[in-house]
Amino acid sequence: MAKEYKRYLVTSALPYANGPVHIGHLAGVYIPSDIYTRYLRLRGADVISVCGSDEHGVPITIKARKEGVTPQQIVDRYHSIIKSSFERLGIAFDIYSRTSSPTHRTTASDFFRKLYDEGKFIEKTSMQYYDEDTQTFLADRYIVGTCPHCGNDRAYGDQCEKCGSTLSPDELIDPHSAVSGSVPVKRETKHWYLPLDRYEPFLRDWILESHREWRSNVYGQCKSWIDMGLQPRAVSRDLDWGIPVPVEGAEGKVLYVWFDAPIGYISATKDLTPDWQKYWCSDDTKMVHFIGKDNIVFHCIVFPSMLKAHGGFVLPDNVPANEFLNLEGDKISTSRNWAVWLHEYLDDFPGKEDVLRYVLCANAPETKDNDFTWKDFQSRNNSELVAVLGNFVNRALVLTKKYYDGAVPACGQLTDYDRQTLDEVAQIRASLERNIETYHFREALKDAMTYARIGNKYLADTEPWKVVKTDHERVKTILNIALQLTADLSIAIEPFMPFSAAKIVKMLDIKPLNWDLLGSETLIEAGHRIGEPELLFEKIEDDAIQRQLDKLEAARAANAAAEAANNVTEQKETVSFDDFQRMDIRVSTILAAEKVAKTKKLLKLTIDTGIDKRTIVSGIAEHYTPEELVGRQILVLVNLAPREIKGITSNGMILMAEDATGRLVLLQPEQGVNSGAMIG
Repeated sequence: MAKEYKRYLVTSALPYANGPVHIGHLAGVYIPSDIYTRYLRLRGADVISVCGSDEHGVPITIKARKEGVTPQQIVDRYHSIIKSSFERLGIAFDIYSRTSSPTHRTTASDFFRKLYDEGKFIEKTSMQYYDEDTQTFLADRYIVGTCPHCGNDRAYGDQCEKCGSTLSPDELIDPHSAVSGSVPVKRETKHWYLPLDRYEPFLRDWILESHREWRSNVYGQCKSWIDMGLQPRAVSRDLDWGIPVPVEGAEGKVLYVWFDAPIGYISATKDLTPDWQKYWCSDDTKMVHFIGKDNIVFHCIVFPSMLKAHGGFVLPDNVPANEFLNLEGDKISTSRNWAVWLHEYLDDFPGKEDVLRYVLCANAPETKDNDFTWKDFQSRNNSELVAVLGNFVNRALVLTKKYYDGAVPACGQLTDYDRQTLDEVAQIRASLERNIETYHFREALKDAMTYARIGNKYLADTEPWKVVKTDHERVKTILNIALQLTADLSIAIEPFMPFSAAKIVKMLDIKPLNWDLLGSETLIEAGHRIGEPELLFEKIEDDAIQRQLDKLEAARAANAAAEAANNVTEQKETVSFDDFQRMDIRVSTILAAEKVAKTKKLLKLTIDTGIDKRTIVSGIAEHYTPEELVGRQILVLVNLAPREIKGITSNGMILMAEDATGRLVLLQPEQGVNSGAMIG
């Protein structure tokens, strides 16, 4: 038998305040969290939703150092951007706090101190990398080197962003300090550790035995970690940005961000209400963590172990973590600017907040990674929101306005088809509720849209615009049912598209309806006068989508240029001036060009070198067509020994360079230089 709860505590993963929020964050955490919270509010539940900015940790100090500002300036900037973006999208947190707040500093310090005083930590001394130039211990992200798995020479001490491998600083090849560039040394340092191995029996029983209903990706990852055997995990680190470790002998040490950040849920609740303990310390509270898959271990194993060690707190009932959302077939990357940033979307698509909410829910990566494309975004808006949801609402309201001057007509005698439609409508609610309460939000959204699909079919089948010519009483019944369905829609879509739900309520000129009324046959009384109809959604044109694709293409080109700049080939061995003098490089003119049969890359070129006419075979067919080469002046190494390529003797080499996109570019002289002119 399912446990009955008096209240709900919904937490959303604290976004890291070193950059704005993008669509991957929204699809993974914040849209699902908001849907669930709004649903509970509609049902009249006692529910609070807490979130806030995670403002400590190494990435913030790295960004601050790069920009020449303080870490506080970084977190102030991005906290403001993130908070504003959430509000504009309609993410209705009860509080959006921050881990630099005085309440959080006190709460996190007290939490650590209680565990410390009760002997829940172990102290360990280890050898860690130290930068002698800056006289600081280096956190993992401050150590860079070559990845042992893929050869990326800019891998961090905790992860290679190129291949995705999790690393430790000791695995890096040729590690060096990201701060000074010097080679670090190992020095002894002391830290405090939470012995997760002591909580393994508790976790095995609590998760593996008692929470088999958790999503398979969450349950599976937890089982894998537990079965491998848990190890003590450091709760402090050597850093000058964060909450100081509140014990003697811990100068220069702060709480590790993974220990500090989840306590932010507690401190945010404290800032929200003096009754915070009833949400955190009562067994009749249901706590649900909404997170992305990269936070599963922290929210299912580490944080529950912290709460268990402390005592007195409820544990999460569920942790419905989503997988990752990709963008146009590529992994979202903040460092490569390969993302759709929320604040930029809101500026580019004013009034289309619900379109993004809808698409990200309909395409949510609930069980596996999924892909966001701008073409799909456009298609879902035009063919689903405009053509289905918006079309039904508009027809129901416009016809009522046209035939009855906006007064809701009375429902007359029902036909078998009317009853069949109403029965079908009545069955949706149970599925919608079940899907939301089991965190299947994609399926729940389909349920909500079913009200509109049924409504469209009902109007198409009953054809009130034709029937009105012969049977006004029948049309009154048809439009009454259509308007009741429209009111149903205002309830059903509110968790997913709150702005659109509010527009429907305004057009119907009614008060917002609660969930218990969903499916009722008389949501709007006969004789009630509706407001003015307006379009619920508008088509998105190709040019708006192309601007977004162009923005991504610009980011791709910039990344390619940066990659090329970072991958410049090292200088070759020194040659003497006499060696250089032996190279005969001349301005030449291409007289003819043709593709070499049965090859993709080769062109056969006839060249006027000024001293003769010769044939050169060059691998540039993927970069230039024969037609655009004829007549061009180029630079040719003419005294290169002949080579036979595909049965053709090639006499010389064309000089080329590779641009930032990987395209081969011909090196060309200034205009007016005669063929045969020597380079030297």
